[in-house]
Amino acid sequence: MGTGTSGGVPVIACDCPTCTSDDPRDSRLRTAACVRWTDDTEQQRVVLIDAGPDLRVQALRHDLRRCDGIFITHNHVDHIFGLDETRRFNAAMNMAAIEVYAEPVTWDALRRVYKHVFDRASNVNNSFVATLNQYVIPEPEGDTGQRLVPQRAHARRTQGGAGVPIDIHGMRFTPIRFLHGRQPILGFRIEPVPGSGLADRIERTGGTGFPAAWCTDVSAIPTKSWQALAGVRTLALDGLRHRHHPTHMTLQQASAAAAEIGADRTLLIHVAHEVLAARDEAALPDGVRLAVDGLTLFADGSAAIETAPGNWQPYQWTPHPNALPVPEGLPPIETPKTEPPV
Repeated sequence: MGTGTSGGVPVIACDCPTCTSDDPRDSRLRTAACVRWTDDTEQQRVVLIDAGPDLRVQALRHDLRRCDGIFITHNHVDHIFGLDETRRFNAAMNMAAIEVYAEPVTWDALRRVYKHVFDRASNVNNSFVATLNQYVIPEPEGDTGQRLVPQRAHARRTQGGAGVPIDIHGMRFTPIRFLHGRQPILGFRIEPVPGSGLADRIERTGGTGFPAAWCTDVSAIPTKSWQALAGVRTLALDGLRHRHHPTHMTLQQASAAAAEIGADRTLLIHVAHEVLAARDEAALPDGVRLAVDGLTLFADGSAAIETAPGNWQPYQWTPHPNALPVPEGLPPIETPKTEPPV
C-alpha cells in the first residue's frame, strides 16, 4: 500500500529530481502492506502489516472495507500513527473488534500513544475510538546482538530466528527477527496454513506467490533468522538508497541479501527520494525490482498495479520492463556526507 520512507516521496520542501518527477513510480506513501484473501467459508479477509499515517488514503485507494487483523513491525511513527483510522473498519464491520499483534516493547509504545483507545475509561468524553484486541507476540528466537553483513551471510547461517506462527482464517503469519540499526524489530513470513482449504486452492493456481516475506526497516539479518527465510518465493525487503545508512539496507546490500535468500522475485521497499526510478531501476540485478505503490501480488505469482479501486495496470516480472531511458543531463546519484533521519 506504500513503499516510501518516513517522510514519504515527494518529501516536503524538496526540489530534487525524484520529488519533482512526474513518473508515478516516484510517488511513494509510507511503507505498509495488506494481505487479502477469501477464507474457507467464502468470507473476505483483510490483514494489515503496520498502520502508518497514510492509512486512510491507502484504504480508500484500495477500497478496503474491513480489517481482521494488524501486525505491527515496530513502534516508529511511520508504522503506527494511522492506528486511530481503524475505528472506521470497526464501524463497517458492525463494531467487530480487530486483532492487533505486536511485541511487548511495541505494545508499551502503542498504549502510551493511544491511551484514549487502550484506556478508554479515562477519556473525559465517551468518544468513538477503535476497538482493538491486544495480542502479544513472544520473542522470536533471534540473536539480536549480532549484526550480520549480508554479503557474508552464507557463512554464518544457523537454525531458528522465527517466532510462533499465528494463523488467521487459513493464512499463517510467522514473526521473524530483524535489526533496524540497534533496534530489534519484526518481519513476517506469510503463507497459507498447510493442509487448509486455502492452501489447496492456492496450490491449484500454481501457487508461486507463496511463501512471501515482508521485511521493512531492515539494516541487518541476525544469523538465526536466515533459516526462517528459506524457501521464500516473494520477498519485500528494505532498500533505502545507494548511500550508507545506519538503520537501513542500501540497494546494494538488499540485492546481496536477496541473492542469498534466493526468492523468485524481490521487491525493494522503504525507498527514499534519493532513488529515481528512471535512473536506478535498470541497474538492479535480475529478479530484484523497486516496489511501487499499489503493486498487487497474486497467489499464482502474477502481479498488477491498483492505482484506484477497480483501476488496474499490467505489471510484468520480466527484467525491468518499466525502466525508462535515462534522460541526458540527469544528475548523478548524490552522496552528501550528512545522515538525515529516515
